[in-house]
Amino acid sequence: MTGRTLCIEDLIDEGKMGKRHYLIILLCGLVLFVDGFDTQCISYAVPHMAAQWQLKRAELGPLFSAALIGLMVGFLVVSPLSPRIGHKRLMIGSWVVFSLFTLATALATNVSEVIAFRFLAGIGLGGAIPSAIALTSEYSPKRFRATAVMLIYCCYSLGFVASGFVAGALLSRYHWGSVFLVGGVTPLALTYLLWKFLPESIYFALRKGRTDTVEKLLRRHYPTLPNIRGARFVNSTTESDRIGVLGLLGSAERRGTICLWILVFLNLGVFYFIQSWLPTMLHSLKYATDSIVWVTTLTTIGGFCAAFVIGPLMDRTGPYLTLAALYLGGAASMLWMASSISAEPKVLMCAAFAVGFCVSGGQKGTIALAIHFYPTGLRATGTGWALGMGRLGGILGPLLAGVLYSAQLSIDEIFRIAAAPVLLGAAVTFVMRWIYSESKRTEAAVM
Repeated sequence: MTGRTLCIEDLIDEGKMGKRHYLIILLCGLVLFVDGFDTQCISYAVPHMAAQWQLKRAELGPLFSAALIGLMVGFLVVSPLSPRIGHKRLMIGSWVVFSLFTLATALATNVSEVIAFRFLAGIGLGGAIPSAIALTSEYSPKRFRATAVMLIYCCYSLGFVASGFVAGALLSRYHWGSVFLVGGVTPLALTYLLWKFLPESIYFALRKGRTDTVEKLLRRHYPTLPNIRGARFVNSTTESDRIGVLGLLGSAERRGTICLWILVFLNLGVFYFIQSWLPTMLHSLKYATDSIVWVTTLTTIGGFCAAFVIGPLMDRTGPYLTLAALYLGGAASMLWMASSISAEPKVLMCAAFAVGFCVSGGQKGTIALAIHFYPTGLRATGTGWALGMGRLGGILGPLLAGVLYSAQLSIDEIFRIAAAPVLLGAAVTFVMRWIYSESKRTEAAVM
C-alpha cells in the first residue's frame, strides 16, 4: 500500500468493532453519566437549600439554571477549541475543571456562591461533552455509529437514576453538600482512566500532519485492516466551507440546522423543566420522599428504555417519522401527567415513565437525527451547537416554569402548558422531513 492515498472514513467504516471501541464507548459514556448525575442532583438539593436559607420560590430558578448557562457557554465557546487542542486533551482538562468546581459547590456558604460555582462547573462539563460524542462517533463504523452514540446517551440516563438513589441515601442523613461531594470526587478519581485509555482523535493527528500517529491509531483500533504502512491519509471532507460553524449554515444544511436547533431547544426546555421542578412540585403536594424519588427517577428510566426502541425504529422506518411519533406521544403523556398529578402514586409513576420515554427519548432521538443529517466534516460541530442551542431552552424552561409557579398556577395547568412545545416539536420534525424529501426529489429530477 506504500504511496497509495487512503480515506480514513472508508478505513474506519470497513473496520470491525473490538474491545478498544467498546472501551471508548464506556469511557465517553462516563462523561455523559456525570452530566446526567450533575443535572439531576441539583433538583434534590434545592429544597434543602431553600429550607436552610429561607428562599422564596422566585429565587430558586437561578439555582437550577446556573449550570445550564455554563453548559451552553462550554458548548458554544470551549468545544470549538478541540481542533486546536484535540478532543482528548480538551475533554480531560474540562473534566478536571468541572470536578473542582463541583467540589467547591459542596463547600458553598450562600446562594451566590452556589450559582457561581455551578456556572463554572457547567462550563467545564460543556467543554467535555461534545468531545466525548465526537470521539465516540469518530471511532465507530458507520453501521454502528448511531448505536454507539445512543449507548453513551444511555449512560446519561443512568446518571440521572444514580443521582436519585445517591440523593435518597445521603440527603436524609447528611447536609445537601454531600451529593456534590460525591459528584466532584468521583470524576476526579476517574481522570487517570480517561488519560490512560482514551485515544486522541485520528483527524486531529491528521490535521497536525502526524502521519505516523494516524497509522498507529488505525493499526491499534483496526488490526484487521490490510497493510497501510507508508500510505497517504486523507479526510473525505476537503472543502473548507464544509467545516466549522459557518458550514452549518451553508445552502445544503441551513434549513435542517435551524430545524434541529428548534427541536433541541423545545425538547430540552421541557426536559429540564421536568427534572428541575418535578421534585419541588411533588414536595409541595406532600408526597413522601421515596415517592418523589421514584416518580422523578422513572422519567429517566423511561428515557433509558426508549433508547433501545428508538434506534432500531430509526434504522427501519427512518429518523423523521419515528421522532415525530415520539413527540406526539410526548404531548399526550404530558397531558396524562397533568391529570395524574394528584392521583395515587402508582398512577403518577406510570405517567412519569411515559413522559420520560417520549421526552427524554426524544432528546436522544434528536441527537441521533443530527448524526444522520450532518456529513462527517460537520457532525461534531453540528451536534455541539445543537446541544448548545438546546441548553438555551434548558435555561429558559425552568425559569419560565418558576414564573408560572410563582404566579400561583396549579401544577396540572403548568404541565398542560408544557405539552404545547412538545407538540410543536412533532410539527418541526414533519417540516424537516418534508424539506429534505422535497430536496431529494428535486435533485433526482435534475439528474
